[in-house]
Amino acid sequence: MARKVNLNADMGEGFGAYDIGNDTALLDIITSANVACGFHAGDPNVMDRVCKQARAKGVSIGAHPGFNDLWGFGRRMISMPAGDVERMVIYQIGALQGIAAANGMAVTHVKIHGALNNMAALDLDLAMAIARGIKALDPSLIFLVPTGSELITAARKTGLPYASEVFADRTYTDEGDLTPRSRPNAMVHDPDEAVARVLHMIEHQEVVSTSGKHVPAQVHSICVHGDGRTAVQVSTAVRRGLEAAGVSVVPLPELTLT
Repeated sequence: MARKVNLNADMGEGFGAYDIGNDTALLDIITSANVACGFHAGDPNVMDRVCKQARAKGVSIGAHPGFNDLWGFGRRMISMPAGDVERMVIYQIGALQGIAAANGMAVTHVKIHGALNNMAALDLDLAMAIARGIKALDPSLIFLVPTGSELITAARKTGLPYASEVFADRTYTDEGDLTPRSRPNAMVHDPDEAVARVLHMIEHQEVVSTSGKHVPAQVHSICVHGDGRTAVQVSTAVRRGLEAAGVSVVPLPELTLT
């Protein structure tokens, strides 16, 4: 099974006096960090702290833009014109680029957050608006996108380099989409189960739905949600399981991508 994959987590998702997730612990495990940019979570101080820690640990950083929805943590669907979405993405990436530059770092990728990501995964027009925003700002940014989604189509159409992502701590529907969080079987909290699922995904290049259907999937990157209650345990087990299977775990810029 020897090959390279990326292990990423969403982080920097506190705000002001409030912390969500254990960023410090996760940065010892993952190889790329998706940093909230102030709309669904995060603020200049949080972004600065994550950048400093990521630089010290050799973790690459990416922007994690979402809807302007602090109350709903970016997980509520919002309808807006494509142009607004495009500028909203540019605005948030630019915010992290500024903080990163002040810390001697560069933003290397973009991963969309929450409801915006889920909506764009199924809506090509919305996916294209996001991809246009990324390309207008920096066409070398790696677009970290859900496997089998319209966001991959948008990356290909705009010529953005992309990495196809699967989730260690989420389950899948028969269509290859993430199981909605409203369902009781949406999350995977057991570390051993997460490891078994990830190794199967890599070896067979597929996800297995909750009903047992096998859905083809490109696997460049594995995500663990940083705000999950078992995030550290799951990500630790996944990292160890990958390395035990002979899989190299590397930052996104070290992958050979489309």
